[in-house]
Amino acid sequence: NNAIVGRLATVVSKILRGKNKPTFTPHMDMGDFVVVKNVEKIKFTGKKFQDKKYYKHTGYPGGIKEITPEKLAEKNKPADILKLAVKRMLPRGPLAKKQLTKLKIYKGSEHPHSVQNPTVIELSKLNSKNIARN
Repeated sequence: NNAIVGRLATVVSKILRGKNKPTFTPHMDMGDFVVVKNVEKIKFTGKKFQDKKYYKHTGYPGGIKEITPEKLAEKNKPADILKLAVKRMLPRGPLAKKQLTKLKIYKGSEHPHSVQNPTVIELSKLNSKNIARN
């Protein structure tokens, strides 16, 4: 709840890559699955929610498109905000694409992975700045 996007994404990307383990190997997929719930409650600091822009290009001349996190949230896609942040923190290439498939994002507190007994990571306990206060 009220987790700041960039700080949540750094924790998630480290776990996806496996950098939190002593057996980390850069060229192998050693990471764990990550389940993020209540994704609609993530926050940005400052005016980034309105002012930040995500760009993509269609491949055609003049085909650059831009969208803000505010518009993504209006389109009911808050999961894409976090997914883009995590994707850009992973190295480019086939291994990163495989590691990104291990990220599961859900709106609300319900998810189908409770059978796997996931361990809960409290972001607020890692650092007090990870949670938005406003």
